Amino acid sequence: MTFLPFFLASQTIFQHFCYYLTYKAAACNYHPELILAGRRINDNMGFYVAAQFLKLLVKKGIDLPNARVLVMGLTFKENCPDLRNTRVVDIIKELQSYGLGVDIYDPWVDPQQAKREYGISLIEELSHQWDGIIIAVAHQQFHEMGSTGIRALLKTPGVLYDVKWVLSKEDVDGRL
Repeated sequence: MTFLPFFLASQTIFQHFCYYLTYKAAACNYHPELILAGRRINDNMGFYVAAQFLKLLVKKGIDLPNARVLVMGLTFKENCPDLRNTRVVDIIKELQSYGLGVDIYDPWVDPQQAKREYGISLIEELSHQWDGIIIAVAHQQFHEMGSTGIRALLKTPGVLYDVKWVLSKEDVDGRL
């Protein structure tokens, strides 16, 4: 049985469920520490992914201040243009806070909407190579590219991190 990462695809359901359970528990004078701990974990996954990715870049000797990375996917879930509640922006902001140049590619997103809602400019095509790539959303287009197609976008050395298990474990440098 394959279990996929909980992050992103089901986070909105989890958010609403946690809010509801927390509200109901408080109404019954109960302090739901386990629910709140789960919420904190989910809220911090973007920071965790960015930290793991940065560690891999450093291990490969990539100069962080000069690094350019690609985040593949911005939407809330795969094969859908919905940007509401996407947590990919947490990963992007964390990488940018370390001074990395971050390009974002998502074939499903309207570039004007990404700019309006999050201040994010998308690239329209995958035309050069990056020091690192994070597959943040499991769009069908990324599955079709496969590891060979995605790795062709990496410099040598480069880091490929797969949040959504699009590629097999053997084909990536790290995954959630």
